[in-house]
Amino acid sequence: MVIHYRFGTNIVKFGYKNTLYSFNSFKSYCQQVSQDVKPNKFRRFMDMIEFRRTQAARSILVQVQSAHSYKELYSYCNAIGNVTDMLHYAEGPEQMHYILVEFSNEADVKNILSTSTHINDHQAIPVQSQFLWFRASNRKLSKIKQNRNIKLSIENGSSIISENNLKSALNHCDTVSAQMQELYLLTRLNDVGLRLRFLSSKQVENTISGLFPNISAYPFGSSVNGFGKMGCDLDIVLRLTNRDENAESRLVYHCKAASGTERSTNQRNMEALGDLINLFLPGCGQVRRILQARVPIIKYYQQLTNVECDLSMTNMSGVYMSDFLYIMGEIDYRVRPLIFTIRKWAKETSLTNSSPGRWITNFSLTLLALAFLQNPLHSPPVLPTLNTLVKLADKTEQFVTEDGINCTFLRDITRLQFKKENDKSLESLLLEFFEFYSQFDFDTKAICLNEAVSIMKPEHSALYIVNPLERGLNVSKNVSYEELERFKVEVRNAAWTLESCENQSNQKGLLRLFQNKNSSDKYRLQFSSLNKQSRLMDIKNIFEENDTENKDIIYKDEKIEKQVKQIKKETKQNINALQMDQRRRKSKR
Repeated sequence: MVIHYRFGTNIVKFGYKNTLYSFNSFKSYCQQVSQDVKPNKFRRFMDMIEFRRTQAARSILVQVQSAHSYKELYSYCNAIGNVTDMLHYAEGPEQMHYILVEFSNEADVKNILSTSTHINDHQAIPVQSQFLWFRASNRKLSKIKQNRNIKLSIENGSSIISENNLKSALNHCDTVSAQMQELYLLTRLNDVGLRLRFLSSKQVENTISGLFPNISAYPFGSSVNGFGKMGCDLDIVLRLTNRDENAESRLVYHCKAASGTERSTNQRNMEALGDLINLFLPGCGQVRRILQARVPIIKYYQQLTNVECDLSMTNMSGVYMSDFLYIMGEIDYRVRPLIFTIRKWAKETSLTNSSPGRWITNFSLTLLALAFLQNPLHSPPVLPTLNTLVKLADKTEQFVTEDGINCTFLRDITRLQFKKENDKSLESLLLEFFEFYSQFDFDTKAICLNEAVSIMKPEHSALYIVNPLERGLNVSKNVSYEELERFKVEVRNAAWTLESCENQSNQKGLLRLFQNKNSSDKYRLQFSSLNKQSRLMDIKNIFEENDTENKDIIYKDEKIEKQVKQIKKETKQNINALQMDQRRRKSKR
C-alpha cells in the first residue's frame, strides 16, 4: 500500500510494507517539515476566498480509469487549453479515480466544455457542468500521444490517515508540543480538499447563473476558516447579487415582487433550489430540506467530490464569522494546533458527536479555546479581543448584514497593534486550557470574546457562549446541564492526565488523552464514573480506596500526592456526615 501525504506545498509518499522503516522515514520527514514550515505572507480572508473561487472557475473534475490515465488526459486537454496543474484522488469502496485539471484561465474551461459531449442516452439529462468523465479511446477515437515529462502534482490527495497510523506517527514525537503540531499537519484539510469544496460551490453557482448572472456561492465554516480537517462538511451561502443599484442607468430590469414575508419567500426559494439540485446536478443526492430552522438550509451529498454540503441563502453573518476565526488562527501559529488537539480530545472522550443534539459542538469548543487564549490563567494573552479588532477597523472593513448585524472588525492583521508576550509551548497552553475550565464558574458566568472577560449569564442556560457577532445569541444553547457536567469532569481528568504519569501505560503524551475511555479508566483520576450508558454516579465511588489502582499511580511530587489524599479524606468524612444526618432524619420520621 502506498499513501501520498501533502504538507503545504510538499508531497511525500510512504509505503507500508515495511512498517518500522516507513514510520521512521515518516517521523524524520514530519520533523523536517515542521522545521521548514514558515508562515506565508498574510492573505486576507476574502482575498483567499476570491483566489479559490477563481481557481475553481478555471478547473474541471474528470473521472478516469486510474491514476495512470493522467498523461493521456493531459495531452488531450492541453491540446484545447493550457493545463497548469493536475491532482489525483480516489473515493468510494470501489475506488473511483478522479483528476482535478486546472487551466491558466476560464476561457480554456469554456473551450473544454464546448468540445465535450453528452452520450446518446435518452434517460440521461444533458446537463453541462465542470464534472466530466474521460472515456477510453476506440477505433473512432484515435489514441493520443502521451507526454512522458508530465507528472501529477499529487496522487491520492483525499486520503485520510487511519487512526492506527496517526497514533504511530504521534508516538514517534518526542514532546507533547511536537505531537500537537503533528496532529494538526496530518489531519488538517489539504489543498485537494479545499479545491474540491470550492468546485462543489461553483457547481451550485453555475446552475442558476442563467437567472442570476451576478450570483455568488461563498463557502464558509471550517472548510475555509483554517480549522477544517480532512472529510469536514461544506457550508455554502448563496448571494443572488453583489452589485449595488446603478443610479446613472435609465434601463432597469423587470423583476417579480416577493410575496409573503422574507422568511417564507426564502423557504420557497430554498425548496425550489433543493429540487434543482436533486433532479439536475451530477453527483448530488440525498437531498434533505430543513426549512423550519432559524436559518433554512438544504443538506445534500456530492458523491463525485465526497463532500456533505449545507446550502443556505442570505446568511452572510456565517461568512463574517469564518473571517473572524480565520484571523484568530492567523495571528499566532499555536492557535490551530491547540484547537485541533482539543477537538480530537473531545471526540475521543465522547463530548462531541457528529449528529446534532444536546452536546458541545466543535464550534463551541473553538470559541472556548479562543476565549481562553484571550485571557489565560497564568500567562499574558495570546490573542486580542474582538473589540480591539473593531477599534482598529478602517472604512473598507465596515460591514453590516441585511439583518442589521454589525460585522465590522480589522481584516488586515499586518496593521494589528498587539504586543505578543506569551511564548509558552503548546503543551503548556493545553494544560492551562484544561485548568482554566476546570475552575471556571459555569453556574453564573458566560463566555465572551468581545472583551475577554466572563460576564453574568443573561439567561439560565447550562453553558452560555456569547456569539461574537450576534451578541444576543447563545451559540451553546443546545448544551444540556448533564453534558456540561461531563465536560467539567473531562477537563479535570485531562489536566490530571497531563500532570501525572502512569507507569503501566505504554502510550505517551497526547495518546494518554486519546485513549478509549472504557480501556483507560484505571489510569484516570476518578472524578466521575460517567459512561455512555449511564449519566448518573455514586459519589462514594469517587473516593473509594483501591490498593491495586493506587499503587499504579506515580504522582508528580509529594505535594500533589498529599493534596489528593487530603481531598479524599475530607470528602469521605463529609459523605459520612451527610449519611449520618440522613439516617437521623429518617429515624425522627
